[in-house]
This record gives sequence, structure tokens and C-alpha cells, in this order.
Amino acid sequence: MTVFLTIVVIALFGITLWQMSKILKLSQAKIDNSQVANDKDNNLQGKLMLAFVIFLYVLMIYCFTQYNSYFLPESASEHGVDYDRLMLISMVLIMIVQILTQGLLHFFSYKYRGKKENKALFFADNDKLEFIWTIIPVIVLAGLIIYGLFTWTDIMNIDEEDGDPLIVELYAYQFDWRARYSGEDNELGKANVRFIEGINTLGLDVSDTYGKDDKITNELHLPVNRKVIFKMRSQDVLHSAYMPFFRAQMNVVPGMITEFAYTPTVTSEEMRNSEFMVEKVATINKIRREKSKKLVAAGDEALEEYTFEYYLLCNKICGVSHYNMQMKIIVESEEDYKAWLKTQPTFGEQLSAQASN
Repeated sequence: MTVFLTIVVIALFGITLWQMSKILKLSQAKIDNSQVANDKDNNLQGKLMLAFVIFLYVLMIYCFTQYNSYFLPESASEHGVDYDRLMLISMVLIMIVQILTQGLLHFFSYKYRGKKENKALFFADNDKLEFIWTIIPVIVLAGLIIYGLFTWTDIMNIDEEDGDPLIVELYAYQFDWRARYSGEDNELGKANVRFIEGINTLGLDVSDTYGKDDKITNELHLPVNRKVIFKMRSQDVLHSAYMPFFRAQMNVVPGMITEFAYTPTVTSEEMRNSEFMVEKVATINKIRREKSKKLVAAGDEALEEYTFEYYLLCNKICGVSHYNMQMKIIVESEEDYKAWLKTQPTFGEQLSAQASN
């Protein structure tokens, strides 16, 4: 009954507004309500078009100058330089086209606004003009696509025989990551989700001798200036290994192994002390301190000071806790990396410890 009365009241309100609009029209009978635009309308619309494009340019300049702190800093990987160059070229071309086309569109809307004494000039066709505005985008887009293909091919050229790459497996499951390092043989042991049992959370094949010296960790440590080849597996659903500072992303697909490789060039400490990151962290902590005052006043705990770290994130919506699926990445010197790796138990040692218990 309440719903029915609500609908009736809404309907009566609508009828009231309709009747009021009819009364308003009657009171404005002498006003020119013609649907045909006159010179006054055209002048107004032309000026509004100019005002809008000026506002658009001012807003664009403001966003680039005021929000550049939200841009990523320089790439922390070797291939990221090529990636960023391709991105910059694409953005510059887009901005040039956007500025020219928007400017001309709005300027011509003002310059050629309707006037009573003017008559439209009609062109049936113009082959030369059509050729020009077709061939220019074709050449530009073809150049971008070819350049992009060459860049992508260089990035995805994964050669395990090239130098001394580090082999690391990234294992994804709802809602966390694990890293598996190959042992001294630099070869990962066989694994299958059907073998998951007890401490064998990654499903390693216990009969495979190559897997006995593998090391499973919940932090990803990488040596600087050494190529890392990632082998990626998923236990359950589709995930995506996303490492923005290294310009790296690859889908992690159930039932198959996907690969990606890059060479870290900036350690965590170097990035943390960079001018860009020092300024950004200071801004974040300023905001957090202001928020902490409100939280403390409300009886809650204050936020901890933010410290920069590299992170591996999931970039696929994989479930309710997708937002919290992340793993810290620490890029350090080769010596520090080896020292840390020595402290990690091997899979064989974990099996022995379990058997002894």
C-alpha cells in the first residue's frame, strides 16, 4: 500500500509540474519561442564554443602541471626505457592532434556561425582533401604500430641461454603470491596443483630432484642489473602479475605457464632516496598525519608513516580480496641478494623437517 501511495504522489507531482509549465508558456506568449536559431542564438553558441575550448586547454595545462606527481618516475628496469619512449611518442602525437583538431573545430564553429545573409557552400566531393586526411593518419598509425611491434618483440625476447639469468617462479592464488627460486642448478623443479598437500603449497613434484633445492618465499628479492626470467603459475583463477615501476605485466593463467623477463636497474634504496620519491612520500605522509589526527580524535589508532617499497600486484579482479593481493619486491645488490637467499630453507629441507616431526 505504501508503494502504491508513493507512486500516486509522484504521478500527481509530475502532473502539477506539467500544468505549471503550460501556465508559464501562456504567460510568455509574446516571447519568440521559435525552434529556428536566429543570429543572437548563433552568436551566443559560437562564443560558448570558443570559451569551452579555452577552458579545455587551461584545464589540460593545469592537470599536467599540478598532478604530475601522480605520474610514475623513471623506469626501474632496462626495457622500461624503450617502453616509456614509446609511451611518450604516442602521448605527444595524441596531444598534437587533440590540440589542433579541438582548436580548429571550435574556432570554425565560431567563425562560420550562422548569419541570415550567409549561404552554405556545398562541396560534392574533394578527392585531394580526402586523400590528405586519410593518408596522414595511415602513415602515422602504421609507424606507431610497427615501432610498437619491434619494441614488444625486444621486450618479449626471453632467452634462458643469454648470460646468467635468474629463474624465478611467481605463484598466484586467492589472494596472495609466492616466489620460488631455483637452486644452484638454476632450474626449477616440476610442479602441478594436483600435488598440493600439507606444506607442499605450490604442488612441487617430490620425486623430481631438481625441485629439492628450490626455495619458496613470501618476499621477492631481486639482484640489481641481472636479468630475471619469471615463470608464472596460477592455482585457481586468472590473475595478473603487475609490477608498475618495472613496466612489467603478464597474465597468470590456470593450467599453463606464462613468462616475462626484465633486468632491474634501480635498487629499492636508490628509488626510495630519489628526488621524485622523497617528495612524493613527504606529500603522502603529510596527508596521513592529517588523517591520523582525525582518527585519534575519534578513538582509533593513528596511521603509520608511509615508506616506499616496490610491490607485485594483481591487476585482475580475482575475487573479494583482490585489492589486498600483493607481495613486496626488494631490489638489492648481488651480494645482499645472495646473503638473503642463503637464509631461506630449501624445499628438501622443509620436507626433512616435516618428516622428522
